[in-house]
Amino acid sequence: MRDAAGEDTGTAVSRDDGGTRHPAGTTRRRLLRTGAALAAGAAGAPLLGACQASQADSVGADGRITVELWHGQADTGRKAIQSLVDDFNRGQSRIRVDAGGGGVVADAMLQKVTAALAAGSYPDIAYVFGADLARVARSPRVVDLTGALRGTAYWPQFWDSVRDAVELNGQVRAAPAVLDSLCVVYNRKLFRQAGVPYPKAGWTWDDFVRTARLLTDSRRGTFGTSWPGTGDEDTVWRLWPLVWDLGGEVIAPDGHSIGFQDVGERALGTLAQLAADKSVYVDPKPGSEQMHQVFIGGRMGMMATGPWELPDIVDGKVDYDVVAPPTYSGRPCTIAGPDTWTVFDNGPVRSRAAVEFLRWLGDPAQDVRWALGGGSLPLSKASAARPEWRRHSARTTGLPVFTTALDTARVRPVHPAYPQISQAVGEAVVAVLLGRSSPAEALRACAEKADAALLIPR
Repeated sequence: MRDAAGEDTGTAVSRDDGGTRHPAGTTRRRLLRTGAALAAGAAGAPLLGACQASQADSVGADGRITVELWHGQADTGRKAIQSLVDDFNRGQSRIRVDAGGGGVVADAMLQKVTAALAAGSYPDIAYVFGADLARVARSPRVVDLTGALRGTAYWPQFWDSVRDAVELNGQVRAAPAVLDSLCVVYNRKLFRQAGVPYPKAGWTWDDFVRTARLLTDSRRGTFGTSWPGTGDEDTVWRLWPLVWDLGGEVIAPDGHSIGFQDVGERALGTLAQLAADKSVYVDPKPGSEQMHQVFIGGRMGMMATGPWELPDIVDGKVDYDVVAPPTYSGRPCTIAGPDTWTVFDNGPVRSRAAVEFLRWLGDPAQDVRWALGGGSLPLSKASAARPEWRRHSARTTGLPVFTTALDTARVRPVHPAYPQISQAVGEAVVAVLLGRSSPAEALRACAEKADAALLIPR
């Protein structure tokens, strides 16, 4: 459900933000919002309660093994995955992948999978958000893919963030599905009108704050930048690059406390300065749709976002470009949000068939088709080097910046307490943006809640 490639225009078109004109409720921004939230909301659901796998026959009357795939994609993304599945099914006679989709879009997949595991009737493969993998992987029905994937020729070619997103306690618990990164899209026209130089790679957060202030004009109703203000995962994931750049971590090495106690105040202080300058548009509604519309409407100078937003920006005829995020240290640092294909144990025959399909899907020849048709970034450097992607990237303003950012992008930790940490951080960010708390006060409240969550045995 990301942005699918628009071959006629050379622009990316919404994938996990789904479709040329993506319908309400299927955007990547909503996925980011709901992924961790659903994990928290489903905390009481009996993921570990599934007592046995599906009893469906592994081999049909025609001698073929049927693999059930819940892909959660809509519109263009659904067409892209179905095209790949059809090619796989035509290419051999032993396995048939049934891409029925599961009857839900990706942002409802966790609830669907949770209920299926509790009932003991679940698919062979499901699309699971990276932020939800640690919780889902607690089920004994999740297949360990360590041996199956680490031995592939393309595994070393995956970006570090891709591998990190599917590994838990040294094991590969899922196959990579889709990938994005966070960079800064800016309105060139507003920069020219304000007489402000365009941002360049290597700029600092002080540069960003100063630029946002210069671009803000209350008389014309323009803002320098924006930040989601609902406290959801879309609010939170944007803060982690600041924390990492300052030397912090989401979780401390001992696993018992947050890892940003020493640097969180400075990171939140940057947001406090934007708020004090009145240069940040704080989006009050879930999904961040309003701030994106403000940018596309020509009333915002800079917006941190991902490649899924480029189609609407192009459609809106915005004179835009993309730059790497600012840093404190001068070292490139951003975040990626990979999602996964998680395999469930319906017996060894079906599990092996599911793994065979995912190995085929992850090969660069298929991965680049999925990235183009589904609107994500390539999962591996080998995929990014293929001529199809290079041609597409050359036609799409700013897309190479998102791809280059993958060299240094990091991911949120695969940890079962992450949803509770995210909730605490989201509350802190909103309190600072709205002037309800100082950075120090917000961090103390955040640490108290997040540390308590980390002390719960899991």
